[in-house]
Amino acid sequence: MQKTVNYILRKSQPQYHSIESLYTTIINKVAESFSTEISYTKYTGGSPITILRNCIGFKASKTSIVHITGDVHYLALVTGSKTVLTIHDIGSALKGGAFKKLYIKLLWFWIPALFVKRIIVISEFTKKELTEIIPFAKRKIQVVSNPVNEAYTRSDYTFNNELPTILCVGTKSNKNLERIFNAVTGLKCQLHIIGQLTANQKAQLDKLMIPYLNGVQLSQQEIIDAYAQCDMLCFPSTYEGFGMPIIEAQATGRPVVTSNFGAMLEVAQNSASLVDPYSVTSIRNGIERIMLDVNYRNSLINKGYSNIQRFQLKTIAKQYIKIYKEL
Repeated sequence: MQKTVNYILRKSQPQYHSIESLYTTIINKVAESFSTEISYTKYTGGSPITILRNCIGFKASKTSIVHITGDVHYLALVTGSKTVLTIHDIGSALKGGAFKKLYIKLLWFWIPALFVKRIIVISEFTKKELTEIIPFAKRKIQVVSNPVNEAYTRSDYTFNNELPTILCVGTKSNKNLERIFNAVTGLKCQLHIIGQLTANQKAQLDKLMIPYLNGVQLSQQEIIDAYAQCDMLCFPSTYEGFGMPIIEAQATGRPVVTSNFGAMLEVAQNSASLVDPYSVTSIRNGIERIMLDVNYRNSLINKGYSNIQRFQLKTIAKQYIKIYKEL
């Protein structure tokens, strides 16, 4: 009898769709080897009431494998012994005061780690962080990188020397927009920022007189188009569990500026302009070199295309299939 994998995803929200987009591609590929089902939680948030309602609302399935795809880790309490849990990052889940941190550690990390059979993390960087939180479950942790979505393909590209468009994906504090704004001040360029800008961010853009476009709650196709229409990606994040924009830009054939440490370095390796995200000067130098040095720019594009071969969907899906077969 063919095994079935039941994928559990958080309730869909317009502003959060990265996990859903990621696993849609993985599920479609895994479905070539397994029967698959998809379940969604009914409620959003992390309050005790929400957790209780989602746990009660989950009907134990007769399927042999359950895969919690992220965010709702606490469902491991009710999903059965053959459960796989994906943890995407640690830092974003451990913000706030001491009580909140303890609450998150207990229900999102410690207890789920006791119940699940396997824990998937998306980078060696995240594995190291997670091992410090749940050292007792170290043997359960396995790295499986995120795949690049096959919808991202190389597009025709002529660098706009007159007014290059620099794509910035995300507006949270770790995305480092304020330093990007200072870095591009005075440069002949425009920014295309994806995500809801804060009032302070808008005020800084206006004060520095930086031309910009802003897209909010974009569809996947609109995001794909944004990559195709840009001249480079600037992604000097201060923290990521992985860094999907890096490989999305490289798959599109665009040069990338990103951070020289953590998951960003792990994902990009030597295929991007690596900068110190805490240094405005370093970010500016990375951007300017791509703008001014055509040979360097082209070398990054070629290295980027080689780099994404590690993240092909069929390669990543095989790793998931191997895990499911071992359960």
